[in-house]
Amino acid sequence: MKVRRHSQAREDTHIDLAPMLDFFLNLLIFFIISAAFVSESGLKINRPSAQTAVKLDNSAIFIGISASGEIFVDRGRVDIRLLRATIERLRAQKPKSPVVIQADRDARAGLVVEAMDQARLAGAIDVAISAAPVSTP
Repeated sequence: MKVRRHSQAREDTHIDLAPMLDFFLNLLIFFIISAAFVSESGLKINRPSAQTAVKLDNSAIFIGISASGEIFVDRGRVDIRLLRATIERLRAQKPKSPVVIQADRDARAGLVVEAMDQARLAGAIDVAISAAPVSTP
């Protein structure tokens, strides 16, 4: 009769987590990079069109003014009385950035002028109003 001996040297089995960690690291990098490009005012605006409209880079400070008179900066609603302080805080982070006002076509002109005034009082030299380029048929 033959007796079999089982070897005592068992291999430890484990799950290799390196591919999963690589995947999550790539996903994290993707979200960090894509979040850096999204810095608009956080408001869907029907901008007026202009033939001289030019595209600015995304480092600008965006102020959104809706048709109903709501003001948004960095995707948060801001009261007109706090607009100057908000722009000063953002200019401390990005001192050379222009201020772009994205006013809706139906926004009150007085509110747009007041927002421009608050931006200039906050120290912004370059203040522009956003417009959509005219589409040629």
